[in-house]
Amino acid sequence: MKNALLWDAPNTFQRFIEHWGGCCELVTPQLCATPFFRGSFSLLVVPTGFANPAYSRTLVALRASADRVERFLERGGTLLVFGAAIDREDAYDWLPFRLTYRFRSGPRRVEPVEPVLFDALFGDYDAAALECDGGFIEADAAVIATAAGEPVVVSRGVGDGLVLATTVHEYPSRRLFEFLEASALEAPF
Repeated sequence: MKNALLWDAPNTFQRFIEHWGGCCELVTPQLCATPFFRGSFSLLVVPTGFANPAYSRTLVALRASADRVERFLERGGTLLVFGAAIDREDAYDWLPFRLTYRFRSGPRRVEPVEPVLFDALFGDYDAAALECDGGFIEADAAVIATAAGEPVVVSRGVGDGLVLATTVHEYPSRRLFEFLEASALEAPF
């Protein structure tokens, strides 16, 4: 499976993906927003903090590339996007559906609504005390898990692709890569 991490510089998340999910290309915000960039991936990961300018310039690039993200999804790509790590309701306005976020950091008891997908995402952790950086106030998507009734993991199909959005502040389970590989399609980005 060919993976990509959208971030400003190499980091340990990229190494984690390479270890469990295969090759992982770093796509910087500048590259993402460049019209001549032509990557092709099964999974695109957007880490926690993408909307916080103290950590990253990723949000600007995602907004500039919203059409590219939507085409990637329609052609079968999978997008795994984590928490914005800043109190911005519009942090996910680059997605092709409504998703509104509220920042609130700390451990939370997470209740799976769709246990198979939740287990693939975070089955390696104790759901009674998962670090989260917020929740979704509005989600035009299927709820996968909640904390105190607030969605913290959601999913939505877009064309032949899938968006997984989460505010859980942990690396995904290594089982996620096995789970996705069964249906992974490589799509141009």
